[in-house]
Amino acid sequence: MNKPLLAALATLVITGAGMAPAAAATQTSGAASAPAKGTAGASPALAAVDFAGTVALSNCSGSVVRLPGSADGDPALVLSNGHCLETGFPSPGQVIVGQTSSRTFGLLNSAGTQVATLRANKVVYSTMTDTDVTIYQLTSTYAQIKSSYGINALALSDTHPVAGTAIKVVSGYWKRIYSCNIDGFVYRLKEGNWTWKDSVRYTSACDTIGGTSGSPVVDTATGKVVAVNNTGNESGGRCTVNNPCEVDASGIITVRQGINYAEQTYQIPACFGAGNKLDLTRSGCTLPKP
Repeated sequence: MNKPLLAALATLVITGAGMAPAAAATQTSGAASAPAKGTAGASPALAAVDFAGTVALSNCSGSVVRLPGSADGDPALVLSNGHCLETGFPSPGQVIVGQTSSRTFGLLNSAGTQVATLRANKVVYSTMTDTDVTIYQLTSTYAQIKSSYGINALALSDTHPVAGTAIKVVSGYWKRIYSCNIDGFVYRLKEGNWTWKDSVRYTSACDTIGGTSGSPVVDTATGKVVAVNNTGNESGGRCTVNNPCEVDASGIITVRQGINYAEQTYQIPACFGAGNKLDLTRSGCTLPKP
């Protein structure tokens, strides 16, 4: 995984420095590349993608996200990876719902400057089964964040992305933006004891590193989040921690050293009702259940 920073350093032996929690191995202010804003000559159809609404966790990246049905007064949500959960990696088959949390997040503006510290009161949902996602509920509403800091949440798409789509992976931890395309989709992505379904495979330009785990993957045409960055094959290993392998529907395994991956997020909105309330029994909700 693009491991969480602390996991990369402190739990190298038990988690493998390679698990997708792309958390930073060491935090440096210089890891930032210039914010990838739309250029003057870009098509007007392209959305400007910068750091506004992204967050830095203690060991990973993330973003404040808004569902299609969210209201201004709803408690805001933060999206990151399951393997970035502060209490440790969820076990295969484990789904965590409603766990108390007081985790903090550094909220960034468009230039990548931290303008606030946001706090969670709950882990709404977390799993590393089929996908690799943690969703936190904040003590602030979308309206309060906008009023206090002038920052909007990133919109979460509810439709499956398309191969060839231009994307940006925006790391709040490193304050770095990667630009590439969706190369395709992986039937099953296996890493150690975990297996993920219908994962996004990047083209090689998105060479994400530890600390980028949990970064939003943004469609540059719509500005919406279509996936959450989570892993990459670091050294050519076969289906091991930090060296995920692709498994097709026939069981054929492919290893792509140096290629990185994300987990789609279009399934998430169907599992939330009014008030940003998680409801895994809703029609159309396909996220794994406890």
